[in-house]
Amino acid sequence: MFNEAALLKELSFKAVRSSGSGGQHVNKVATKVELNFNLSNSVVFSNEQKQLLFLKLQNRLTKEGVLMLQCNETRSQFKNKELVIKRFLILIKNSLVVHKKRIPTKVPKSIVKRRLNNKKKQSEKKVNRKKPNID
Repeated sequence: MFNEAALLKELSFKAVRSSGSGGQHVNKVATKVELNFNLSNSVVFSNEQKQLLFLKLQNRLTKEGVLMLQCNETRSQFKNKELVIKRFLILIKNSLVVHKKRIPTKVPKSIVKRRLNNKKKQSEKKVNRKKPNID
């Protein structure tokens, strides 16, 4: 599929100050991790894989073809980096999966006949419950 080690070498990270819990700690430590991956310049993927990734990730890519992910879930920069890498790999793997095209099948005649017979029986049941019309 693709070489994960080579892919991880193409990633660039930036640590910035995180918002959220942490009190005074949050003002002094850069724990939020931003991951940047330039899909246009990547040598890990073939042209077909790149086209598929561009198609599937078009809403997440910048105009230059850069994928940006960020994580500030924990107070540890190391854990945030691990989380964002894990999220990135899952995103790439899911985007490279090509789903089989569904072939619509025809409903068999016997099934249609059975359904219509059941409907007919049900309606006869309901009609038989009514009071007879004596005029």
